[in-house]
Amino acid sequence: MNSAVDRVRSSQQAAAGPHEPDEGIRPGTRLLLRAFVCLTLLAVGQLLLRPGQTREAFAWHIHAEVTAAFIGAAYAAGAVLSLVALRQRVWSRVRIPVLTVGVFTTLTLGATMLHTHKLQLTDGVPTARGAAWLWLVVYLVVPFACFAVVGRQGWRRRPAPGARRPMPGWLAVLVGVQGAVLTAAGVLLYLGGVAVHHHADAITRFWPWDLMPLSAQVVGAWLIAFGVAAALVIREGDLARLVGPSLAYAVFGGLQLLVLLRYRESVSTGDPWVWAYVGLLLSVVLAGGHGWWTARRDAAVAVPSPAEARRSTGERVAEPVG
Repeated sequence: MNSAVDRVRSSQQAAAGPHEPDEGIRPGTRLLLRAFVCLTLLAVGQLLLRPGQTREAFAWHIHAEVTAAFIGAAYAAGAVLSLVALRQRVWSRVRIPVLTVGVFTTLTLGATMLHTHKLQLTDGVPTARGAAWLWLVVYLVVPFACFAVVGRQGWRRRPAPGARRPMPGWLAVLVGVQGAVLTAAGVLLYLGGVAVHHHADAITRFWPWDLMPLSAQVVGAWLIAFGVAAALVIREGDLARLVGPSLAYAVFGGLQLLVLLRYRESVSTGDPWVWAYVGLLLSVVLAGGHGWWTARRDAAVAVPSPAEARRSTGERVAEPVG
């Protein structure tokens, strides 16, 4: 019996590639991802679908609907990232989503602590107060949970003699440039939110529309998180293992384009920063879409089922009746 199990595991590891760690996904990791799916979908419903009702239904009042919709669209991309991660069987395919969530939630915790006075903890309608307390609890817990998961699962990688679906050079360069731009913009927005407590400083004027400090930091946190994810994707270098990150990246760019189109009256078409922003989002959709389309062709054969693995070793497997 033990030898059969060993052969199944060996077949799974061989099919996953010589560089795939033989570490499964722990229950705590899946619990964290499920929690993030639920929380991100809740934020999507509050911000992307009802951006004009933040005073009544969200943790703090976001004055501009375009800002609320931007943050909601980013949460939608985060939900996609976590949902796809839940379908994976090995830690190496979940590492990037968990680290991306960890970076975002850690930065958002810092922004929340700095601007706690902006949260509707004691004023506003009961739904707003409930949302504010939920926000505070979530961002006091989730960042530590993320890095506890990384610590338990480990950052171990086996040497990789070759990727199953190597990332093309042009795509690596494109994602690298995008990651650098997203990170730089995110850092400027985040620091701009640190510098002031009431109005966005001139450091954030490159953004296509005006941002208040807490919103600027949350937007910056999302940009930095996706910038870090871009760097991790390049480090991974194997599109066959990047279905989730690629799809989430494309969703992020596509939804942000739709938000900009929906709230086009909030920006000036004569502003060159607007067109630079549009160009960046289009390139994000291109890079993410290409990566997802390429990766999905290999995802189905990455790890076979136990029955398939036993067949590959010549063992007899009972077929279902009926």
